[in-house]
Amino acid sequence: MKIHFIGIGGIGVSALAQHYLARGWQVSGSDLTSSEIIRQLTDKGAEIRIGKHKAENLPKEAVLVIYSPAVQKNNPELKEARRQKIKCQSYPEALGELTKKYFTIAVSGTHGKSTTTAMIGLLLTRAGLDPTIIVGTKIKEFGDSNYREGKSKFLVIEADEHLASFLNYWPKIIVLTTVEKDHLDYYKNLENIIRVFGEYIGHLPEDGFLIINKNDQNISKIAKKYRGRTRAYYLKNSGGRDVSFLKKTLRIPGEHNVYNALAALTVARVLKIPDKISFKALSQYRGSWRRFEIKKYKIKNMDCSIPLINDYAHHPTEIRATISACREKFPNHKIWAIFQPHQYQRTYYLFDDFVKAFDGADEIILCDIYDVAGREENKISKKVDSEKLAKEIKKRDKKVYYIADFKKIPKFLKKKLKRNDLVLIMGAGDIYEIASNF
Repeated sequence: MKIHFIGIGGIGVSALAQHYLARGWQVSGSDLTSSEIIRQLTDKGAEIRIGKHKAENLPKEAVLVIYSPAVQKNNPELKEARRQKIKCQSYPEALGELTKKYFTIAVSGTHGKSTTTAMIGLLLTRAGLDPTIIVGTKIKEFGDSNYREGKSKFLVIEADEHLASFLNYWPKIIVLTTVEKDHLDYYKNLENIIRVFGEYIGHLPEDGFLIINKNDQNISKIAKKYRGRTRAYYLKNSGGRDVSFLKKTLRIPGEHNVYNALAALTVARVLKIPDKISFKALSQYRGSWRRFEIKKYKIKNMDCSIPLINDYAHHPTEIRATISACREKFPNHKIWAIFQPHQYQRTYYLFDDFVKAFDGADEIILCDIYDVAGREENKISKKVDSEKLAKEIKKRDKKVYYIADFKKIPKFLKKKLKRNDLVLIMGAGDIYEIASNF
């Protein structure tokens, strides 16, 4: 059977495309630009057309079309599919159907979803439970892929809250990592976020489990109304056995990653996976693509290398946590924080939080905001920009540089870097590309 994906290069859609490839479907797709993920899909047998979307990209005899949430209603391929009365589903709708067929473990929250999903997937794999895994990043343990094909009843997914996508999912276990203000272009306020999360956990069956971060006040509000089975995890004092062990053995730094590991450990215990297997698996976890990914950069004419850290952090809380993790792992280094804001709307709604987020860095470089196609409002893009953000951060007695074109940053930095410096690249757009130019 033939299936067509519109926006096949997306991190979630591409994982679903791999799922259908693994099950013997003929997969085709389209996207505006090529990428490493698209090349991987092509190597696995997908037929993909790059460039402007066209009606003729839709293959004959396609029985299903799955499209990225970023795809607009007037997309010519989507319009043609509907004209032909082909079944069309958004990525969340298609994934939602899968969740009903498996014992699904869904990881949700403002932060920590990808890492926690990867950790849970790794624990189940090491325990011999052979899960299928769909995650929003590439995982080293799964062949640098965002998908793992499993043969068992278990499905582990990253369940995104944007546009309330997770309301399409029907898991047996829900993990809530953190809940705070984000995607305010859709939710408008925190009260709506809490309300929709409350509706989401109502999807759990009577024999389901809700796994919650007890240290998160907003999650506590959400969980109060839930009458089913709940398991909580939290940071005890440093003498707590689990926390103490994880702080010593985790390869990835930062308190936020201890939280992520505790969430995974709690799921493992619900599934009766022995702690011995869980702790060993967590201690072996090597991290994922763009989650505190460390490389070394050799400084020209100097007998030393400096750490070059690439991270997906794009929310003020994530920025603070990532800078803090840098301080923890490299206490004697000067931190150069490079940031590409992601979306005008996020930058506008959380502007004051972004201003304070860089307090832990020594010197800061901001480039222009990454504009997400189909998700921006023109009126907001005129109200905020990176130069305004840089000026406000500077008022906090910080050294800040505004370099509009991120491609010029490596050349600028190479003249500034010294022994015991550290470069931290953050953002959810394409800022990661500069890492190869050092």
